[in-house]
Amino acid sequence: MSNYFKHKGITHPKLDHYVVDHTTPESPLLSRLFRDTYVKMHHPRRTSDHLIGKFLEMICQMLHPEKVLEIGTFTGYGALAMAAGLPDGAELHTIEINDELEPYIKGWIQESPNRDKIHLHIGNALAIIPDLKISFDLVFIDGEKDQYVDYYEAALEKTRQGGFLIADNTLWSGKVLETDVPESDHFTRGVMRFNDYIQADQRVENLLLPVFDGMMIIRVK
Repeated sequence: MSNYFKHKGITHPKLDHYVVDHTTPESPLLSRLFRDTYVKMHHPRRTSDHLIGKFLEMICQMLHPEKVLEIGTFTGYGALAMAAGLPDGAELHTIEINDELEPYIKGWIQESPNRDKIHLHIGNALAIIPDLKISFDLVFIDGEKDQYVDYYEAALEKTRQGGFLIADNTLWSGKVLETDVPESDHFTRGVMRFNDYIQADQRVENLLLPVFDGMMIIRVK
């Protein structure tokens, strides 16, 4: 569920439900996938949800990208949501490092009417991306948070001029504001390093949106 209102200082307990009630409902397939993820998976909160999925779908509908890269498939919710917003003939390449999830992800992809748009890669994104002979219009980064800068650099090499990258969880439950982050908290440090890195990168322009758990929108100059 969105953390947007917490960041804006709005704390009415019914606002999240109001937002969901005034957003186009998720498809039956995505609804079943979300529920199944929470029933069967460890750390189910890693999945995208209804609002994030609709956000990603609409981004694809607005940009009309022909080639999309997703780093961090998990159970496939984000991939299915984005594929629903892609034009005919477009391709979505999604990378998941956990090979044990492969049969699960493939099963849900096969149920999607957009299955032919989705290409699943299993393995380390940092090893896979350099071998993709593709120029991407849109990249969605949602993998291991302590590797965000490395994902970004690898993906930027494959993103066309004027293309977009979007990174999820860039507010990290507000932990980015902490001044004394333990050395052992690799994810918080990774997100903070990424945000600072993007802000200093003259190759791009960026907007950090206080929606969900933070969305960094990046455009390649």
